[in-house]
Amino acid sequence: MEYLSGRALYQRVIRDTVAHARRAVWIATANLKEMLVEAPVGTRARAAGKFIPALELLGMLASRGAEVRLLHAGIPSSAFSRTLVKHRDLVRPGARNTAAPVELRRCPRVHMKAIVVDGASVYLGSANWTGAGLGAKGDGRRNFEIGFLSNDDLLIDDVQGLFDEVWSGRACGSCRMRDLCPAPIAETLEARRPL
Repeated sequence: MEYLSGRALYQRVIRDTVAHARRAVWIATANLKEMLVEAPVGTRARAAGKFIPALELLGMLASRGAEVRLLHAGIPSSAFSRTLVKHRDLVRPGARNTAAPVELRRCPRVHMKAIVVDGASVYLGSANWTGAGLGAKGDGRRNFEIGFLSNDDLLIDDVQGLFDEVWSGRACGSCRMRDLCPAPIAETLEARRPL
């Protein structure tokens, strides 16, 4: 287990772990805001020292075969929403069996901040999926966040279990906030299930 804070959160979680995912990236966050990351190594953008929206990075990972799931609570920020519109081919909001590679689902009760990569690494901490939390911002613009990165199998299993319970809608049945939910996941998935 590795304790992280400050710039190390970006370096270890995003740059060293998420950017190298091969099979899966599962992200849970309360707030979903635009986050810029270094362009991938070997790209012209990287050679020019440019930063790209994290959504583009996730799209690249998905195009290489990684399953990318983003579970969030709040309505995405306006900057993230503009990126969604610009890259709408990358995103499938809750739908199944579509061509878009990055799946988003919203549950207003999600407050956990977790990132599981390839079922082999897990980040848990205070940082949301935001530039000030996990992005490549400078120290003067970064939130004061803490967290840890672990490869403990039992911890990863527990985090993936909770994530999947919410993602799949199994947690919706007993939820007492269903009347506030824009589209309960279980009902949404049931409505889309083929006859």
